[in-house]
Amino acid sequence: MHSVTVRHNFETAHRLPHLPGKCESLHGHSWWAEITVTAPQLADGLVVEFGPFKQHIRRWIDEHLDHGVMLGPQDPLVPLLRAHTTKVHQVPGWPTVENVAALLADVAHLALLDLRRAPGAAVTRVHVQETHVNAATWHAPSTRTAA
Repeated sequence: MHSVTVRHNFETAHRLPHLPGKCESLHGHSWWAEITVTAPQLADGLVVEFGPFKQHIRRWIDEHLDHGVMLGPQDPLVPLLRAHTTKVHQVPGWPTVENVAALLADVAHLALLDLRRAPGAAVTRVHVQETHVNAATWHAPSTRTAA
């Protein structure tokens, strides 16, 4: 097995009004994401072509998350903030660090579909850190592969 990992950081606010405590309030973090792609063997010496993969991941994060707000689909702040030209990304469920890791796994999986990669290359791990002490890791189900 061979793996490559892409890292990127972004500044984003979120809130978790469904959870009691200080995270009910709108607040921001300096997030770090690590996305790992694994293949059973290399093709032409690579797992996935690094440049285009990094560009896709970084562009998506910068366009959708960086210097914006992540909110749940039912959050009443969504229309208010959008009306004031704030970048808002609705995270399925709520923007917990666990759900953000799963969201980025989906983004990375879709990126692989259009990139040069080894046969069987798949997103196998996404690690998202929202603070220096809080992080979540998404691990791929054993059957997920890029088409």
